[in-house]
Amino acid sequence: SQLAESGGGLVQPGGSLTLSCKTSGFGLLGLPIGWFRQAPGKEREEISCISDRAGTMTLYAESVKGRFSISRDNAKNTVYLQMNSLKPEDTGTYYCATRSRPSPGLCAPDEGFYDFWGQGTQVTVSS
Repeated sequence: SQLAESGGGLVQPGGSLTLSCKTSGFGLLGLPIGWFRQAPGKEREEISCISDRAGTMTLYAESVKGRFSISRDNAKNTVYLQMNSLKPEDTGTYYCATRSRPSPGLCAPDEGFYDFWGQGTQVTVSS
């Protein structure tokens, strides 16, 4: 069982990337997903999260509001993070995480809410 992030890469400032977080070995339907990033020399911070099932609850860090969008496709066991108008300060390793205990309709901007993590995908925003 694992979470696998993909879609990272090198992009110029102002560009876009779409990250994917796919589950394998278990279904996505009943799980909230959080996206976090860690820049070199900095602590990991939450970027966005989406609640389980229909994803009725979404949260975004102030630094990405209006630029990033989170969505989920339960049939594909995948959560997406669409990142637009990227800035050099968006550079970092992006992780997705989920929570094994039931939390219907909730997600949280807190690492402690999540107990299962992916390995990360690198995003570099540079000209």
